[in-house]
Amino acid sequence: MNCIICANKETSKILAKFVQDYSYLKLAGTFSKPDQVMGQLLKEEDIDLLFIDMEIPDINVFDFINTHTFLPNIIIISSTDKYALKAFDFNVVDYLVKPVTYSRFHKAVDKSLKYYSHKKSTNIVSNEIFIKKGSTLVKLKLNDIIYIEALENYITLHTPDEKYTIHFTMKAIQHDLPSSIFIRVHRSFIVNRNMIQTIKEGSLDLVFGSEIKNLPIGKSFRDYLLTNINTMTR
Repeated sequence: MNCIICANKETSKILAKFVQDYSYLKLAGTFSKPDQVMGQLLKEEDIDLLFIDMEIPDINVFDFINTHTFLPNIIIISSTDKYALKAFDFNVVDYLVKPVTYSRFHKAVDKSLKYYSHKKSTNIVSNEIFIKKGSTLVKLKLNDIIYIEALENYITLHTPDEKYTIHFTMKAIQHDLPSSIFIRVHRSFIVNRNMIQTIKEGSLDLVFGSEIKNLPIGKSFRDYLLTNINTMTR
């Protein structure tokens, strides 16, 4: 499981040593600023875990998590426990209070590893999901989902024949769907990669059958999209 660290020099040194001693972890980079983290994530897609320090200067970690929706699993490190309850509202894996011991570090990574293993097996084996429609569960093939749209506290899954609205968040559905098929292109839209026909400056066209659907591309998602598709340029 590949990980990166965003913390001050002292904390990074401690965490890097812990990572080295944990056989299932591989350190892909150590950074002192969140924008460096985003640069690494855009370059390297298979980062599974981020350790981030609450005491990084000039950054609110919660704003950072809320703004960047394509982050890996997150473990927060802090000198105080007063933000712990709030942290779990942002779906972090764990919250470690300094001084961090190896045993506590190990426990936190074990939690992340269990989720990582479950996600990997789910993405490999399953090519379908069940969606609740009224009192009935309807089976959808993942490849039949054209795009997913956010509607406040709900999401709508659009297929060629019908659309399904469920009580779910975009962040949660993004975690549950395989990144090999789906990619987020906007705060309000996740699209099926196989349906993308044209990518323009601020939008893209999805083609299914004889239909074309134009959707916006968010500025913060455009670079991620372009680095995660096969392109041939001259």
